[in-house]
Amino acid sequence: MENFNMSKHTSFYALGLSYKKADATMRGKFSLDATAKSTILIQAEAEGIESLIVTSTCNRTEIYGFANHPYELIKLLCENSKGTVEEFQEVAYIYKNQEAVNHMFRVGTGLDSQILGDFEIISQLKIAFNESKSNGLVNSFMERLINSVIQASKKIKTDTDISSGATSVSFASVQYIIKNVADISNKNILLFGTGKIGRNTCENLVKHTKHEQITLINRTKDKAEKLAQKLDLVVKDYSDLQLELQKADIVVVATGALNPTIDKAILNLKKPLLILDLSIPKNVHENVTDVEGVTLIHLDHLSQMTDETLEKRKQHIPHAETIIEEIKEEFMAWTRNRKFAPTIQALKEKLNAIKDGELSKQRKKNANFDDAQAELISSQIIQKITNHFVNHLKDGDSMDEGIEWIEKVFQLEQEKSFF
Repeated sequence: MENFNMSKHTSFYALGLSYKKADATMRGKFSLDATAKSTILIQAEAEGIESLIVTSTCNRTEIYGFANHPYELIKLLCENSKGTVEEFQEVAYIYKNQEAVNHMFRVGTGLDSQILGDFEIISQLKIAFNESKSNGLVNSFMERLINSVIQASKKIKTDTDISSGATSVSFASVQYIIKNVADISNKNILLFGTGKIGRNTCENLVKHTKHEQITLINRTKDKAEKLAQKLDLVVKDYSDLQLELQKADIVVVATGALNPTIDKAILNLKKPLLILDLSIPKNVHENVTDVEGVTLIHLDHLSQMTDETLEKRKQHIPHAETIIEEIKEEFMAWTRNRKFAPTIQALKEKLNAIKDGELSKQRKKNANFDDAQAELISSQIIQKITNHFVNHLKDGDSMDEGIEWIEKVFQLEQEKSFF
């Protein structure tokens, strides 16, 4: 088990909750909007946490970072969401050091996604990383780890067919509509919310249904207009939502609101209505099912769909895992080298100090002392000595004991690495 320590007491953690154990309601309680994520970063810096990134998607909310104890990170999450520590304990996971690294690799490469091979998560990890970096909350370990995960994600996407075809929630929603709605070319579709999932769903609808009877509504109208212009669709004002719901046969809700934006009170229907809620927290109140003719499908239902394409993707998991192991081993080799680097640097400084002292004595004793030659020879000897120590630490079974022995024998003092 590798120890990725910033000091004698901190470790690297990955903690959070996902679709595997937390249902949509619980994930909604712990979801973090942009303001909450920003606040967590500010608090983390104020509390002395050196490196941390935060992600929150429809399928998971996670924190990766260094801490003395995982509760330091859990506290940040619970203070900035609607979830409690008790609820966290019921549904969450906490990984430490090597297991935390393993988890990030699986998440970032789509192997832990609700729909196998969904690569949207890697872009979300990149965004989270950049936000932390701009706040000064990224150390060299985190930067190297993220870059390694990105490398693995790219290679898996290129070298395997695990992401063949679209593999996202937006794709699953379109597939559901195609399979369950008859005569779709004559149906009115309303898309409410034009964030990333909404945009992707809209593009998939246009692509797979060749359907032009799609209306867009977004709280910020100009965002909907940009998408509508790109896809040649109709945009309506947010104030027209209730009227457009009456006209629609299918409604796709992908807003980022913290509370339901659609409930039975605004449904005055004269025909059946299929509603797909792709939002976390849920943006469609469960009470809409009290209205006759309404069918409500949440993204968790969509993710349970298994078709031939997903079954084929599973065949590529072993190849993907092999790629992960190769790149992860490169990362681990880097961390091992970084772990003893401060000790080797301190050893060089100690030997150079001894050398300088001895050369100074010889200069005083010998009027014909060849300073340049002595400097060259002694520097080469020091390099060979330190190379022997480096090779010993790389090949030894117990790097920590080796480092401790070198520090003790040579009475070294240097700033501790976070490894």
